[in-house]
Amino acid sequence: MVRAWRSRPIPRLLLSRRARSLRDGLFVSVAGMLAYTLLFNLSVVRGASMQPGIHDGDRILVEPWSFVFGHVNRGDIVVLRSPVDPQLDYIKRVVGLPGERVVVGPAGVFVDGSRLEEPYAVTDRDDRVVSTVVDPGHVFVMGDNRPHSADSRDFGLVPVQDLRGRVELRVWPPARIGILD
Repeated sequence: MVRAWRSRPIPRLLLSRRARSLRDGLFVSVAGMLAYTLLFNLSVVRGASMQPGIHDGDRILVEPWSFVFGHVNRGDIVVLRSPVDPQLDYIKRVVGLPGERVVVGPAGVFVDGSRLEEPYAVTDRDDRVVSTVVDPGHVFVMGDNRPHSADSRDFGLVPVQDLRGRVELRVWPPARIGILD
């Protein structure tokens, strides 16, 4: 009886340690870039409407999922589609929520009769008074630099679906990297 000789399969060429490191690094980079593009958007601020906290040229991370899974809160810094030019985005702070009466005047911002404490705001000497009740599904937004901000005082209420995301982190310039208030 003759036994057939069985050959063992030739082992696959093992990747060198360096090649494995390159492959793993490439995988982590691609996975990180994919997660970043799905979870955050990097945006460059143009204009002075949010000074002194956020300056022209600052790079911010916009988190677009918070309003899909959660609610808009007063004080949120948001990026929104411009009601004036849909090709532009604005960065503003949410002041009024649905159902609230917002009154803006020389004495400050009042929501349902209570004055808002806004340590971040640069106020102006504007004598005009804006009074409105925020419609369901809308918000009232204002820039922190009130004398240099086009906001709900000018273009009215903003539909919540026009909010592109919440801003909580500045990533540039290095001297001011950090969480925004």
